[in-house]
Amino acid sequence: MYQDHYGLTDRPFQLTPDPRFWFESATHRKAMAYLGYGLAQGEGFIVITGDIGAGKTTLVAHLMETVDPQRLTAVRLVSTQADADQLVALVAQAFGVGGGAHDKAALIDRIERHLVNEARSGRRTLLIVDEAQTLSLGALEELRMLSNFQTGNQPLLQIFLLGQPEFRELLQQSDRLEQLRQRVIATHHLDPMTANEVEPYMLHRLARVGWAGNPDFEPAAYDAFFSHSGGVPRKLNQIAGRVLLAAAVEDRTVIDAALVDSVASEMDGDANRPRAAAENEPRLRSASVTPLRAEPAYDARLNAIEARQDELESSLRRVLGLLIDWVESDAPLRSDRSRHNAA
Repeated sequence: MYQDHYGLTDRPFQLTPDPRFWFESATHRKAMAYLGYGLAQGEGFIVITGDIGAGKTTLVAHLMETVDPQRLTAVRLVSTQADADQLVALVAQAFGVGGGAHDKAALIDRIERHLVNEARSGRRTLLIVDEAQTLSLGALEELRMLSNFQTGNQPLLQIFLLGQPEFRELLQQSDRLEQLRQRVIATHHLDPMTANEVEPYMLHRLARVGWAGNPDFEPAAYDAFFSHSGGVPRKLNQIAGRVLLAAAVEDRTVIDAALVDSVASEMDGDANRPRAAAENEPRLRSASVTPLRAEPAYDARLNAIEARQDELESSLRRVLGLLIDWVESDAPLRSDRSRHNAA
C-alpha cells in the first residue's frame, strides 16, 4: 500500500467520511455557519443540499463531533424510500423507543414522551435526516408534524435535512410542501471547491497522516487534480489515492501533472468499459451470426490449443527442474575448485 511506501500512518484520501480530515472550504464554512445559526434558533428545519460527493456526510460527522451531548441529543437517520408510516417507525427506532410497536399512533406518542423527557433533562433534540431526496412527500409531511411538538412555548425537536440537488428543487416547487417551506429557517447548497482550495485541501489531509514532503507535488499537478475532479471532494479523493498508488509503484518522489492526467485517463477508461459493454450487448444478442463458440470446428481448435499449451507448460517445468538440478549439483564442484585455487 502506498501509505507504507511513503511512511504515512493512514490513507489520506480514503472515501469513508472521517471527521479527522475535516477541511473548511468556503462553502463548508458557510454551511457550518448556517448549522450554527439553526442550532441557536432551536427550532424548524435547516436544509443542506449538494451533489454526490460534495461532503454532506463529512459535514454531519464534523457537526456530531462538535455538539455537547450534555446539552444536545443529536440523532442521525439515513433515510430510505420510506412512506409516512415507515418514517415514523424509523424515527422511533432512532430515538430508541420503537420497542416492537407497529401502531403509528402509539409510536408517535412514544416519540413525544421521549422528547419531553429529554427537554426536562435540560437537553434539546436534533434529528439529522440524510439522503432526504429519497423520502416521499407523505414522509416529509410527517416530519413537519413531528417538528410541531412543544412543551409550553419550547420546541421539542429540531430537524436538519440533507439531500442531493433534486431535493432542493422538490422543496422549492412542490405545492404540498408549502407548510414545510415556511418552517425552513436556513438553507445552503454545497458547491465544489474552487481551484485555489485544492492544494490546501490535499496538504491538510496529508499532514493528518504524517506526510513529511515525500512525495512532493509540482504546482501544475494541483491544477490537473482540479481539472479532473471539478473540485468535488470525493472525486478528488478517488483520483489522489490512485495517483499516490501509481507513484509508489514507480517509486516517485515527485508527482507531476502528467502522472495525474495519465491516472485520470485510466480511471475514465475503467468507468467507460462497463458502459460500452452494456451498449454492445443488444447488438450482440440481435446479431444473426451464430457465435463462434457454437461451431464444432472452433471447439476442436480451441481444445487443440489448450492441449498444446498444457504440453508446453509441462516441458517448461521439466527444463526448469533440470536447470535447478544442474545448478545445485555444480555448486559443490565450484566450491571445491575455489578452495583448490586458493591453495
